[in-house]
Amino acid sequence: MNPMEQLIDSFGRVHNNLRISVTDRCNIRCFYCMPTEDVVFMQRNQLLTFEEIERVVRVGVTVGINKIRLTGGEPLVRRDLDQLISKVAAIPGIRDVGLTTNGILLAEQAQQLFDAGLRRINISLDALDPVKFKEITRREGYEKVIEGIHAAKAAGFDPVKINAVSIRGVTESEIVPFGKLAREAGVEIRFIEFMPLDSDNAWERDKVLFADEIVDTLSREIMPLLPMKNRDPQAPATEYVFEDGVGRIGLIASVSRPFCMSCNRFRLTADGKFRNCLFSLEETDVKSLIRGSGTDADIARAMIESIQAKKIGHEINSANYVQPIRPMHSIGG
Repeated sequence: MNPMEQLIDSFGRVHNNLRISVTDRCNIRCFYCMPTEDVVFMQRNQLLTFEEIERVVRVGVTVGINKIRLTGGEPLVRRDLDQLISKVAAIPGIRDVGLTTNGILLAEQAQQLFDAGLRRINISLDALDPVKFKEITRREGYEKVIEGIHAAKAAGFDPVKINAVSIRGVTESEIVPFGKLAREAGVEIRFIEFMPLDSDNAWERDKVLFADEIVDTLSREIMPLLPMKNRDPQAPATEYVFEDGVGRIGLIASVSRPFCMSCNRFRLTADGKFRNCLFSLEETDVKSLIRGSGTDADIARAMIESIQAKKIGHEINSANYVQPIRPMHSIGG
């Protein structure tokens, strides 16, 4: 492949991982992601169709994309999502298709998602205490998420990963229960540091429950955690295993240990915008090309130019940081 036709930014980072938001709608209201009420969602005609998404992925393969993750909002509220998975998984060159879901609708869809070609699944669950779950999500549904986790394992997903956002003053009591779940249920727990993408702009650094604190707590209360060997250097999570080899823990330390220089990911929003970083303030409109007279070469060029404009990092730990206007549910997890 011609280096001028690859997704390489000005810092030499090669991008092969595209995260695609299929909707901005969600059936819960996590306070770090979206407002409680009066959320204005996109109209259906603003969303990319499955055929349009498939076209973007096919073009992406020609410039080096081989990994896809589907996100939302909550992707499972998008009707017939398994049909999109079938289309994407069948594209020559795509070797990995994943999904991030809150799990509310997973029990009824897990098998058809697996049968469609999905093989990796991450389930967002910030608390194992039902009361704490409702405090964070501002909705009912804890039992449905647990049912969804069991359904995912029964369908054949392995590993099943649980994403838990860690927030000081809120989720400290959940650390040890999640550690025990990793050991007892054969799921991988991924703790994610609270990031400044909340819709209320209430984030403060003091509210971040840091990765090192989580490792120390699990090592003290359960058993020492040891870094995993041969980890993927481009993976966002630093992976650990308990000393006896039972139970895997991942730490996504976006605030305390930024991994921007190894980032290989960018995003396509549900309304057809490329974002070269989760925290980007700029977007590249691809929907106008798709619905206009844009050729596949035009789409590829838009993708390349978006990546070439990527900044060195997110600047969360700098006075220069500016929070994106879009809330998290609209960007895509």
